Amino acid sequence: MRKTIWLAMAFLMTVAAGAQKREFRGAWIQCVNGQFQGMGKEKMQQTLTYQLDELQKDGVNVIIFQVRPECDALYASKIEPWSRFLTGKQGVAPSPYWDPLQWMIDESHKRGMELHAWINPYRAKTKSTKQLASNHIAVRKPTSCFAYDELFVLNPGIPENRDYICEVAKDIVSRYDIDGIHMDDYFYPYPVKGETIPDDELFMEYSNGIKNQDDWRRYNVNLFIEQFYKTVHETKPWVKVGISPFGIYRNKKSSPVGSNTNGTQNYDDLYADILLWVNNGWLDYCVPQLYWEIGNKNADYQTLIKWWSQHAAARPLIIGEDVERTVKYADQNNPNIHQLPAKMTLHRQLPNIKGTVLWYAKAAVDNIGNYGTALRTAYWKYPSLQPVMPFIDGKVPGKVKKLKPIWIDGDYVLFWTAPKGTGWEDKAEKYVVYRFAKGEFINTDDPSKICAITDKTFLKLPYQQGKEKWVYVVTALDRLQNESKAVKRKIKL
Repeated sequence: MRKTIWLAMAFLMTVAAGAQKREFRGAWIQCVNGQFQGMGKEKMQQTLTYQLDELQKDGVNVIIFQVRPECDALYASKIEPWSRFLTGKQGVAPSPYWDPLQWMIDESHKRGMELHAWINPYRAKTKSTKQLASNHIAVRKPTSCFAYDELFVLNPGIPENRDYICEVAKDIVSRYDIDGIHMDDYFYPYPVKGETIPDDELFMEYSNGIKNQDDWRRYNVNLFIEQFYKTVHETKPWVKVGISPFGIYRNKKSSPVGSNTNGTQNYDDLYADILLWVNNGWLDYCVPQLYWEIGNKNADYQTLIKWWSQHAAARPLIIGEDVERTVKYADQNNPNIHQLPAKMTLHRQLPNIKGTVLWYAKAAVDNIGNYGTALRTAYWKYPSLQPVMPFIDGKVPGKVKKLKPIWIDGDYVLFWTAPKGTGWEDKAEKYVVYRFAKGEFINTDDPSKICAITDKTFLKLPYQQGKEKWVYVVTALDRLQNESKAVKRKIKL
């Protein structure tokens, strides 16, 4: 028994030692499952506070919060109605009044996390919604949508719909201090036997010389993705655009470039040419939903993660992980443990993988299969910065100035001043503080040496008797977390 415990501890220590300094560590918080519906302000804030606190302990540094599930809003919008997934009835404002998106931005930033606003671009009504508000797009402009399998879908073939979704995105980006805006896998609807998309007449009207209707549908979505990306970055250049497509691009039987899988396809079934968007730079990060297990007969996780790593590395590639499914299935080489270690090993072996997003946040918070414990004690034990995005901004800020410790009101405090910065590209937003023992090699690539990532220009020091010698190093981060050159100071504690 003792040997087993020792081996487990040794394994976790080895994992933590191989931690990445830059890693996108996200979690999806969804509302469409009804977890907040009619909960009320106080209870919902308590629930979200607990989730954020636990996710912070787990090492999560990006919250992806669903704010527009069906052309509605979990934020104050003059364009679309309040969501029933918030208040219980679409179009009814929360009472007592509050703005969940603004609250989540404040609470995420307070914990050092980014907040990405998650929208569903085309879905206008979910299956369970029975009544739409009078100002809902499907009520105001019923011809803008089509019905499909009890859903309403904004028709991608109507040019005005592209403008409408971009107007909604611009409104969010311009009014809220979000770090990113995120779309999931709902473009054209998932195919259902016996259902057809009613767009034959529209194809004839707007075909633009395209002869194949499938190609035309992909063309419609491509136009939207390009327009959406430009709209966001013209509004605020630093806001990241993320897309989370279904986990299979194409099967090999459909195309030589496809993966050795047999399932629904982005390109052929959802008309989503995700590789085109990645290679054309129409998004800033890509999160394919690889929700299957290693060994799945139709969609093997290992096959898919290697495929995406090989074909979609032109933008930061983040892997969408199903927490419940990961801990449900046994490791193929060790049936006594689940698949988290094997999956994380694949992440570390493939250098094009820049992080993970957890589906879904509550599963990690509930610590199913000790998933959360493994994150906070091993995989995400140490702090992490965001992956660099030089295609948005690659310029580093200037160095901090006047770094020195000062006694103040009985506390020993390390102070510094911000570097000069004229624009968002080079203005310091946060600082990284590292600590090294006397004589230790100064390696700022080692995340285990990070003792703080802070938006303050000071840090209280753990002074004891003033006999131990340490070296403190401080760097500045800009809005995209480009890191400045280091400034160091020898300090006795």
